[in-house]
Amino acid sequence: MVLPAAVARTSMVTSADGTQVRAWAGGAVGPPLLLANGLGTIPQAWPCLTAPDVGYDVVSWYHRGTFGSERPADPRRIRVADHVDDAVAVMDAHGVQRALVACWSIGVNVGFELARRHPERVSGLLAVAGVPGGTFATMGGPLRVPRRLRHPIAASTARSGPLLGPALSWLLPRVPLTARTAWLLSHSGFMLPGADPRVLLPMLEEFVRQDWRWYARLAVAASAHAPMDLGGIDCPVTFVAGRHDVLTSVHDVVAVAAAVPHAEVTVLPGSHFLPMEHPDLVQALLDALAARAA
Repeated sequence: MVLPAAVARTSMVTSADGTQVRAWAGGAVGPPLLLANGLGTIPQAWPCLTAPDVGYDVVSWYHRGTFGSERPADPRRIRVADHVDDAVAVMDAHGVQRALVACWSIGVNVGFELARRHPERVSGLLAVAGVPGGTFATMGGPLRVPRRLRHPIAASTARSGPLLGPALSWLLPRVPLTARTAWLLSHSGFMLPGADPRVLLPMLEEFVRQDWRWYARLAVAASAHAPMDLGGIDCPVTFVAGRHDVLTSVHDVVAVAAAVPHAEVTVLPGSHFLPMEHPDLVQALLDALAARAA
């Protein structure tokens, strides 16, 4: 289901502050679609969007300092606002004036900020396993972590990254990634069965090679994105939540959806990794959103 390399292509795009960001284009024929991905993930984590017959002209990018994108000269320029600048630069470089936006996890923050700052560029939002701001306060819901403790615990964990980063950067690439590894992960509770190992393993192979000190800095910066005022979001919106998501509480996603004009919400029997666990259902929801946007 992964898009052949001969079709997909990457290029370097200059963002507003001069940072060179590595962009990705699927090359399929169809309406334009921007993918605002989960933090430190790759387009292939969305098998429904990287299939050759997806029916959308998908463009995306790799977050600053990951997978070939440069780190900014000013290391503080890794806020959600900076990721929005990168999204605009990628759209401009590919001649995309207006697009559907599919977003996942922290990418939901980016997608909604893009719609707030540049409403003329966004025709609809598919928000998967994420909320527009206050992300860390949604973590740990299914684990019954008290709400008042969720953000402090998640933020403290992210801030430990600079200390744990060297060990993780050495250890994780040395973990054997096999079908057995994929099975264990998909039955861990953090992720649920459903993800195709042919999709999951290549994604993991890339994900574990990151500089985990830098990844922690990206996560801490993203955690500072406060809950948004959503009254001005006028485009069609579809929220998709995982009933067993330990990173983004399903209850928070449903509550946020109720505050967004023109929003619909669907709860799937999955975890935080819905694009891999339920690609066909995510594709169907995307197609329904495209019909509404049209």
